Amino acid sequence: MRIGIGYDVHQLQPGRKLIIGGVDIPHSAGLAGHSDADVLVHAVCDALLGAAALGDIGRHFPDSDQRYKDIDSMILLEMVWQKITDNYYKIVNLDCTIMAEKPRLAAYIPRMEANLARTLAVSSDQVNVKATTTERLGFIGREEGIAAQAAVLLKKTPSAR
Repeated sequence: MRIGIGYDVHQLQPGRKLIIGGVDIPHSAGLAGHSDADVLVHAVCDALLGAAALGDIGRHFPDSDQRYKDIDSMILLEMVWQKITDNYYKIVNLDCTIMAEKPRLAAYIPRMEANLARTLAVSSDQVNVKATTTERLGFIGREEGIAAQAAVLLKKTPSAR
């Protein structure tokens, strides 16, 4: 068994789409980044890579590489998942928290969970996503950015696929 923890944060920027967990969420600003800046998916990628001792998302998909400019982060997650299965791991469970003052995310969480479960080839009861505010404290509370954390438990198996 291997545990991985991921964390990501992106600044909110007017004129960009807000995509979290592969879901396009109506909002006055989106997240700034080299890719689509999907903060949840980036945290999940880092948790998976960390659990398998394979570094982090920046090592595999550097922002200096134009191949990843504006890329859909779900594609990055597919690529990370391939690395994980190539090393004979499977997911026991994945637990995530999104920290955002606005917009309210509860209505979008079932789609986020479904996107993650489908991409990671696990059942929906192995993926949990929750959202919280920071009670108006800090950069999140001032609506300057959104952060996400993810924790994953992997199990090594010769038949991880």
